[in-house]
Amino acid sequence: MSLRVAVQMDPMDRINIAGDSTFAIMLGAQARGHTLYHYQPEDLTYEGGRLYAGAHPVTVQRAEGDHYRFGDWTILDLGRDIDVVLMRQDPPFDLGYITATHLLERIQHETLVVNDPASVRNAPEKVWVLDFARFMPPTMVTRSVSAARKFLEEHGEIVVKPLHGNGGKAIFKIGRDGANLSSLIEVFNTAYREPHMVQAFLPTVADGDKRIVFVDGEVAGAVNRLPGEGEIRSNLAVGGKAAKAELTDREREICATIGPELKKRGLLFVGIDVIGGEWLTEINVTSPTGIVAIDRFNGTDTPALIWDAIEAKLA
Repeated sequence: MSLRVAVQMDPMDRINIAGDSTFAIMLGAQARGHTLYHYQPEDLTYEGGRLYAGAHPVTVQRAEGDHYRFGDWTILDLGRDIDVVLMRQDPPFDLGYITATHLLERIQHETLVVNDPASVRNAPEKVWVLDFARFMPPTMVTRSVSAARKFLEEHGEIVVKPLHGNGGKAIFKIGRDGANLSSLIEVFNTAYREPHMVQAFLPTVADGDKRIVFVDGEVAGAVNRLPGEGEIRSNLAVGGKAAKAELTDREREICATIGPELKKRGLLFVGIDVIGGEWLTEINVTSPTGIVAIDRFNGTDTPALIWDAIEAKLA
Protein backbone atom coordinates (compact mmCIF):
# COMPACT_ATOMS: atom_id res chain seq x y z
CA MET A 1 0.00 0.00 0.00
CA SER A 2 1.56 3.29 -1.14
CA LEU A 3 0.11 6.32 0.63
CA ARG A 4 0.16 10.05 -0.03
CA VAL A 5 1.02 11.65 3.32
CA ALA A 6 0.81 15.37 4.14
CA VAL A 7 2.71 16.35 7.29
CA GLN A 8 1.51 19.51 9.03
CA MET A 9 4.52 20.51 11.08
CA ASP A 10 7.11 23.16 11.91
CA PRO A 11 9.77 24.32 9.40
CA MET A 12 12.00 21.44 8.30
CA ASP A 13 15.20 23.44 8.80
CA ARG A 14 14.51 23.86 12.55
CA ILE A 15 14.18 20.22 13.58
CA ASN A 16 16.85 18.25 15.41
CA ILE A 17 17.04 15.04 13.40
CA ALA A 18 18.91 13.21 16.17
CA GLY A 19 15.83 13.11 18.38
CA ASP A 20 12.85 14.44 16.44
CA SER A 21 9.92 12.01 16.47
CA THR A 22 8.22 13.51 13.40
CA PHE A 23 11.41 13.08 11.38
CA ALA A 24 11.63 9.42 12.49
CA ILE A 25 8.00 8.88 11.45
CA MET A 26 8.71 10.48 8.05
CA LEU A 27 11.74 8.23 7.54
CA GLY A 28 9.54 5.24 8.35
CA ALA A 29 6.92 6.35 5.85
CA GLN A 30 9.48 6.88 3.11
CA ALA A 31 10.98 3.43 3.73
CA ARG A 32 7.54 1.95 2.97
CA GLY A 33 7.27 3.81 -0.31
CA HIS A 34 4.85 6.46 0.89
CA THR A 35 4.98 9.91 -0.75
CA LEU A 36 5.53 12.80 1.67
CA TYR A 37 4.43 16.44 1.54
CA HIS A 38 5.32 19.17 4.02
CA TYR A 39 3.20 22.18 4.92
CA GLN A 40 2.64 24.49 7.90
CA PRO A 41 -0.73 25.39 9.49
CA GLU A 42 -0.65 28.86 7.97
CA ASP A 43 -0.60 27.22 4.51
CA LEU A 44 -4.19 25.97 4.92
CA THR A 45 -6.98 27.53 2.83
CA TYR A 46 -10.67 26.66 2.93
CA GLU A 47 -12.79 27.60 -0.07
CA GLY A 48 -15.94 26.27 -1.71
CA GLY A 49 -16.28 23.37 0.65
CA ARG A 50 -12.71 22.16 0.02
CA LEU A 51 -9.58 22.35 2.20
CA TYR A 52 -6.31 23.11 0.44
CA ALA A 53 -2.70 23.33 1.55
CA GLY A 54 0.23 24.94 -0.21
CA ALA A 55 2.86 22.24 0.18
CA HIS A 56 6.20 20.90 -0.99
CA PRO A 57 6.86 17.28 -1.85
CA VAL A 58 9.71 16.30 0.47
CA THR A 59 12.27 13.53 0.77
CA VAL A 60 14.22 12.99 3.98
CA GLN A 61 17.52 11.40 4.92
CA ARG A 62 19.49 11.04 8.13
CA ALA A 63 22.22 13.52 7.19
CA GLU A 64 22.77 16.48 9.52
CA GLY A 65 22.47 19.75 7.59
CA ASP A 66 21.19 17.94 4.49
CA HIS A 67 18.25 16.09 5.97
CA TYR A 68 15.51 17.13 3.53
CA ARG A 69 14.92 18.07 -0.09
CA PHE A 70 11.86 19.96 -1.26
CA GLY A 71 10.23 19.46 -4.62
CA ASP A 72 8.25 22.14 -6.46
CA TRP A 73 5.57 23.90 -4.45
CA THR A 74 2.08 22.69 -5.20
CA ILE A 75 -1.49 23.12 -3.99
CA LEU A 76 -3.04 20.00 -2.50
CA ASP A 77 -6.72 19.28 -1.99
CA LEU A 78 -6.29 17.55 1.35
CA GLY A 79 -9.52 15.61 0.88
CA ARG A 80 -8.89 14.30 -2.65
CA ASP A 81 -5.12 14.32 -3.16
CA ILE A 82 -4.00 12.92 0.22
CA ASP A 83 -4.61 9.66 2.11
CA VAL A 84 -3.23 10.70 5.51
CA VAL A 85 -2.61 14.02 7.25
CA LEU A 86 -0.21 13.91 10.19
CA MET A 87 -0.90 16.86 12.51
CA ARG A 88 2.54 17.24 14.07
CA GLN A 89 3.24 20.92 14.66
CA ASP A 90 4.48 21.78 18.13
CA PRO A 91 2.34 23.83 20.50
CA PRO A 92 1.55 26.56 21.67
CA PHE A 93 -1.98 25.25 21.78
CA ASP A 94 -3.43 28.61 20.77
CA LEU A 95 -6.29 29.79 18.55
CA GLY A 96 -4.20 29.07 15.45
CA TYR A 97 -3.76 25.47 16.58
CA ILE A 98 -7.43 25.16 17.46
CA THR A 99 -8.52 26.65 14.12
CA ALA A 100 -6.38 24.09 12.26
CA THR A 101 -8.23 21.30 14.08
CA HIS A 102 -11.58 22.77 12.99
CA LEU A 103 -10.45 22.93 9.36
CA LEU A 104 -8.98 19.41 9.32
CA GLU A 105 -12.17 18.07 10.86
CA ARG A 106 -13.90 18.95 7.58
CA ILE A 107 -11.94 16.38 5.56
CA GLN A 108 -12.24 13.40 7.90
CA HIS A 109 -14.88 11.72 5.72
CA GLU A 110 -12.25 11.59 2.95
CA THR A 111 -8.81 11.57 4.61
CA LEU A 112 -7.44 10.00 7.79
CA VAL A 113 -6.17 12.73 10.13
CA VAL A 114 -3.74 11.58 12.87
CA ASN A 115 -4.42 12.39 15.64
CA ASP A 116 -8.18 12.94 15.34
CA PRO A 117 -8.44 16.76 15.25
CA ALA A 118 -11.61 17.05 17.36
CA SER A 119 -10.09 14.83 20.03
CA VAL A 120 -6.87 16.84 20.00
CA ARG A 121 -8.90 20.01 20.46
CA ASN A 122 -10.88 18.50 23.33
CA ALA A 123 -7.90 16.98 25.15
CA PRO A 124 -5.36 19.69 26.06
CA GLU A 125 -2.40 17.99 27.75
CA LYS A 126 -2.84 19.48 31.23
CA VAL A 127 -6.65 19.68 31.17
CA TRP A 128 -7.86 16.30 29.92
CA VAL A 129 -5.50 14.62 32.38
CA LEU A 130 -7.80 15.93 35.14
CA ASP A 131 -10.23 13.17 34.09
CA PHE A 132 -7.72 10.78 35.65
CA ALA A 133 -7.20 12.75 38.86
CA ARG A 134 -6.94 9.60 40.99
CA PHE A 135 -3.54 8.97 39.40
CA MET A 136 -2.32 12.59 39.72
CA PRO A 137 -0.44 14.43 42.47
CA PRO A 138 -2.46 17.07 44.37
CA THR A 139 -3.36 19.63 41.68
CA MET A 140 -4.97 23.05 41.45
CA VAL A 141 -5.93 25.11 38.38
CA THR A 142 -6.21 28.79 39.28
CA ARG A 143 -5.29 32.42 38.69
CA SER A 144 -5.72 33.27 42.37
CA VAL A 145 -2.67 34.22 44.46
CA SER A 146 -4.53 33.48 47.71
CA ALA A 147 -5.66 30.05 46.48
CA ALA A 148 -2.10 29.23 45.41
CA ARG A 149 -0.74 30.38 48.78
CA LYS A 150 -3.26 28.20 50.65
CA PHE A 151 -2.25 25.25 48.44
CA LEU A 152 1.41 25.91 49.29
CA GLU A 153 0.61 25.89 53.01
CA GLU A 154 -1.06 22.49 52.60
CA HIS A 155 1.68 20.85 50.55
CA GLY A 156 4.93 22.53 51.62
CA GLU A 157 6.55 22.84 48.19
CA ILE A 158 4.78 23.36 44.89
CA VAL A 159 5.36 23.68 41.17
CA VAL A 160 3.65 26.34 39.04
CA LYS A 161 3.44 25.98 35.25
CA PRO A 162 1.45 27.34 32.30
CA LEU A 163 -1.70 25.35 31.60
CA HIS A 164 -0.91 25.17 27.88
CA GLY A 165 2.89 25.18 28.07
CA ASN A 166 5.10 22.58 26.42
CA GLY A 167 8.64 21.28 26.37
CA GLY A 168 9.29 22.03 30.03
CA LYS A 169 9.13 25.80 29.50
CA ALA A 170 8.24 28.20 32.36
CA ILE A 171 8.04 25.59 35.13
CA PHE A 172 8.84 27.05 38.55
CA LYS A 173 9.35 25.44 41.95
CA ILE A 174 8.25 27.45 44.99
CA GLY A 175 9.73 26.54 48.39
CA ARG A 176 8.08 26.43 51.79
CA ASP A 177 8.73 30.11 52.51
CA GLY A 178 6.59 31.09 49.50
CA ALA A 179 9.17 33.62 48.32
CA ASN A 180 8.18 35.07 44.93
CA LEU A 181 4.88 33.15 44.72
CA SER A 182 2.80 36.34 44.51
CA SER A 183 5.15 37.87 41.96
CA LEU A 184 5.15 34.70 39.88
CA ILE A 185 1.35 34.48 39.79
CA GLU A 186 1.22 38.18 38.85
CA VAL A 187 3.62 37.56 35.95
CA PHE A 188 1.67 34.49 34.83
CA ASN A 189 -1.62 36.43 35.04
CA THR A 190 -0.11 39.11 32.82
CA ALA A 191 1.37 36.65 30.32
CA TYR A 192 -1.59 34.26 30.07
CA ARG A 193 -5.34 34.79 29.98
CA GLU A 194 -6.10 31.22 31.10
CA PRO A 195 -5.54 29.87 34.62
CA HIS A 196 -2.33 28.08 35.58
CA MET A 197 -1.52 24.64 36.95
CA VAL A 198 -0.24 24.36 40.52
CA GLN A 199 0.89 20.96 41.80
CA ALA A 200 2.50 19.54 44.90
CA PHE A 201 6.23 19.18 44.28
CA LEU A 202 7.28 15.54 43.95
CA PRO A 203 10.84 14.93 45.23
CA THR A 204 10.85 11.66 43.25
CA VAL A 205 11.24 13.75 40.10
CA ALA A 206 14.97 13.47 40.84
CA ASP A 207 14.62 9.79 39.88
CA GLY A 208 13.09 10.70 36.55
CA ASP A 209 9.96 11.66 34.67
CA LYS A 210 8.93 8.68 32.53
CA ARG A 211 7.53 9.19 29.03
CA ILE A 212 5.28 6.26 28.04
CA VAL A 213 4.20 6.08 24.41
CA PHE A 214 0.96 4.57 23.11
CA VAL A 215 0.17 3.53 19.55
CA ASP A 216 -3.55 3.03 18.92
CA GLY A 217 -4.23 2.54 22.62
CA GLU A 218 -1.43 0.04 23.27
CA VAL A 219 1.84 0.74 25.09
CA ALA A 220 4.71 0.88 22.56
CA GLY A 221 7.53 1.67 24.97
CA ALA A 222 8.88 4.01 27.62
CA VAL A 223 11.95 6.08 28.42
CA ASN A 224 12.98 7.65 31.71
CA ARG A 225 14.05 11.30 31.53
CA LEU A 226 16.43 12.44 34.27
CA PRO A 227 16.76 16.12 35.24
CA GLY A 228 19.96 17.91 34.29
CA GLU A 229 22.33 19.38 36.88
CA GLY A 230 20.54 21.93 39.08
CA GLU A 231 17.19 21.31 37.36
CA ILE A 232 13.80 19.97 38.40
CA ARG A 233 12.73 19.69 34.74
CA SER A 234 13.56 16.46 32.97
CA ASN A 235 12.33 17.25 29.44
CA LEU A 236 14.95 16.28 26.88
CA ALA A 237 14.41 19.66 25.19
CA VAL A 238 15.75 21.45 28.30
CA GLY A 239 18.74 19.25 29.01
CA GLY A 240 17.22 16.14 30.55
CA LYS A 241 18.99 12.83 29.97
CA ALA A 242 17.31 9.70 28.66
CA ALA A 243 17.62 6.31 30.38
CA LYS A 244 16.18 2.86 29.76
CA ALA A 245 12.91 2.25 31.61
CA GLU A 246 10.52 -0.50 32.62
CA LEU A 247 6.93 0.03 33.76
CA THR A 248 5.91 -0.27 37.40
CA ASP A 249 2.68 -2.00 38.45
CA ARG A 250 1.14 1.41 39.10
CA GLU A 251 2.12 2.60 35.61
CA ARG A 252 0.58 -0.52 34.07
CA GLU A 253 -2.63 0.31 35.91
CA ILE A 254 -2.53 3.87 34.56
CA CYS A 255 -1.91 2.60 31.01
CA ALA A 256 -4.69 0.01 31.23
CA THR A 257 -7.09 2.79 32.24
CA ILE A 258 -6.03 5.36 29.65
CA GLY A 259 -5.33 3.11 26.64
CA PRO A 260 -8.93 2.20 25.73
CA GLU A 261 -9.97 5.85 26.00
CA LEU A 262 -7.21 6.87 23.57
CA LYS A 263 -8.32 4.28 21.04
CA LYS A 264 -11.97 5.30 21.36
CA ARG A 265 -11.08 8.96 20.69
CA GLY A 266 -8.91 8.27 17.64
CA LEU A 267 -5.74 9.39 19.43
CA LEU A 268 -3.36 7.05 17.65
CA PHE A 269 0.02 8.39 18.82
CA VAL A 270 0.12 9.66 22.41
CA GLY A 271 2.69 10.14 25.16
CA ILE A 272 1.96 10.29 28.88
CA ASP A 273 4.29 11.51 31.64
CA VAL A 274 4.59 9.73 34.98
CA ILE A 275 6.82 10.85 37.88
CA GLY A 276 8.29 8.45 40.41
CA GLY A 277 6.60 5.44 38.86
CA GLU A 278 3.18 6.48 40.16
CA TRP A 279 2.10 10.08 39.49
CA LEU A 280 0.49 10.96 36.15
CA THR A 281 1.14 14.59 35.20
CA GLU A 282 0.33 15.01 31.48
CA ILE A 283 -1.28 13.31 28.47
CA ASN A 284 0.44 14.59 25.31
CA VAL A 285 -1.76 14.36 22.22
CA THR A 286 -0.70 17.34 20.10
CA SER A 287 2.84 16.38 19.04
CA PRO A 288 4.20 13.70 21.39
CA THR A 289 7.92 12.94 21.33
CA GLY A 290 10.36 10.43 22.78
CA ILE A 291 10.21 7.55 20.29
CA VAL A 292 13.80 7.96 19.07
CA ALA A 293 15.17 7.44 22.59
CA ILE A 294 12.73 4.61 23.28
CA ASP A 295 13.74 2.76 20.13
CA ARG A 296 17.44 3.31 20.82
CA PHE A 297 17.21 1.73 24.28
CA ASN A 298 14.77 -1.06 23.43
CA GLY A 299 15.76 -1.99 19.89
CA THR A 300 12.17 -1.34 18.81
CA ASP A 301 10.70 0.43 15.78
CA THR A 302 7.88 2.70 16.95
CA PRO A 303 7.46 4.43 13.54
CA ALA A 304 6.73 0.98 12.08
CA LEU A 305 4.03 0.44 14.73
CA ILE A 306 2.52 3.82 13.87
CA TRP A 307 2.45 3.05 10.14
CA ASP A 308 1.08 -0.44 10.77
CA ALA A 309 -1.79 1.15 12.70
CA ILE A 310 -2.42 3.81 10.04
CA GLU A 311 -2.36 1.28 7.19
CA ALA A 312 -4.75 -1.00 9.10
CA LYS A 313 -7.23 1.87 9.47
CA LEU A 314 -7.06 2.57 5.73
CA ALA A 315 -7.15 -1.06 4.57
